[in-house]
Amino acid sequence: MHLTHPKYTYKKGNIYYFSKTVPADLQHHYRKNRLVCSLRTKSFHEAKIAQGKKGSGKADMALSTIQKLYRIETQIKTLPITTRHQQRQDKAMPVINTFKDWLIKSEQQVLPKTKLGEAILYTLNQWDKLTAYMQDGHLNIDNNRAERCIKPFVIGRKNWLFSQTARGAHASAVLYSIIETAKANDLVPFDYLMHVLDTISHADVDVDALLPWKVQLT
Repeated sequence: MHLTHPKYTYKKGNIYYFSKTVPADLQHHYRKNRLVCSLRTKSFHEAKIAQGKKGSGKADMALSTIQKLYRIETQIKTLPITTRHQQRQDKAMPVINTFKDWLIKSEQQVLPKTKLGEAILYTLNQWDKLTAYMQDGHLNIDNNRAERCIKPFVIGRKNWLFSQTARGAHASAVLYSIIETAKANDLVPFDYLMHVLDTISHADVDVDALLPWKVQLT
């Protein structure tokens, strides 16, 4: 069965993405000519496929709502943290509340063993986790950034296969955490580590001041 993707979406692997060209007069603001974000909606897409064209209305409704939430995130991405949080309350919260009401109502109308029924039940069961980003402007709508950060570790793990001891595994996890946190704070890992090793050798060093988000290297 051929499935026509909603406008501006495409599939890569098991993940669907929303992609939209940035207008020329705004490209200097976003520093790119195209915005892309993952929709993480595999379950609802599977439900849409399983239902076919005539019965995919509810799946389309869910996908449309999720896309709307991501569009809001695109609009407020560069705003200050407190403003982003307030914008979410003003723009996204009404969408989320309406979506939850729709899910609760739809749960009573859809057979639980169908793909759509499973997607609805999963969403309701994970509701607190899925909407946790609304509580703080620092949080992202998904964990894509974290997944990108652990990718080097996953690639490395395939090369060395195993850590010889539990202590070795813990040590490598600590080192990767330090390096990825430094990168997340726009620090060059090598320069940051050299700064830490040099500073920590001095007496009465303030270790807290060496945290990546508190260090500024020239």
